[in-house]
Formats: sequence, structure tokens, C-alpha cells
Amino acid sequence: MSSNLDTEKPLAVCPVIDSLEQIGSQWRLIVLHDLQEGEKRFNELKRSTDASSRTLSRVLDDLREMGFVDRRLEEDAPVATYYSLTPKGRSLCPVFEEIESWASEWLAADTESPVESPVESPPQQ
Repeated sequence: MSSNLDTEKPLAVCPVIDSLEQIGSQWRLIVLHDLQEGEKRFNELKRSTDASSRTLSRVLDDLREMGFVDRRLEEDAPVATYYSLTPKGRSLCPVFEEIESWASEWLAADTESPVESPVESPPQQ
């Protein structure tokens, strides 16, 4: 007996899950974060992200398709391809700032002595 549960889509998509499906891969996040500094050539991105050419090409194509990244081709000798964030991509900058702030506070504890939570503990009974 098969169930329709396997083929049915959820009635409402969680915005967090939907967002992570678009930007959540390791390489997408690295490239988006790196492009916050401004327009970069393909080889600059390759060096700064340490991605292989194949991986970087695939990720940039995906990000362009989703509207996060623009591509500009300069045909003067030597030919150069530049990538930059679109307004949709730039809208993620505050998100990265918040993640960096959270990581500084909470992940630093992994390398140092335990940090007390800024959230107050419930009173002892």
C-alpha cells in the first residue's frame, strides 16, 4: 500500500527553508559573501574562495539564474568577466553581518573558555 504523503507537497513553504534552498550551499554562501566587497573578476573569485574553476562556474551560473549575481563581460584585450551582486544579492549583506555577529559571540566559545549565555536563566525553585 503506497501513501500519497510521499508525493504531496507541503501546503505552505517555510520561508527559512525556501531561502536556504536558494542560498544555503557552502559555495553559494562563500561567493555571495566574497562579492560583498564589490565587483570581482572570475580569477579573483577563484583565488579568494579557493573554489575549483568548475565549481565556481557552476555556482556563479546558479546565482545568476536566481538573480543574486550580475555578470559583465569586457571584450577589450584581454577579455575579462566581472561578477557583482544585484540588488537582491546586496540585500543579503545585513544577513551576513548578523551571522558574523552571532558567530563572534557563540562560536568563539568553541575555541575559548565557555561563554555565559546573555539570556537570563529561569529562577531556581
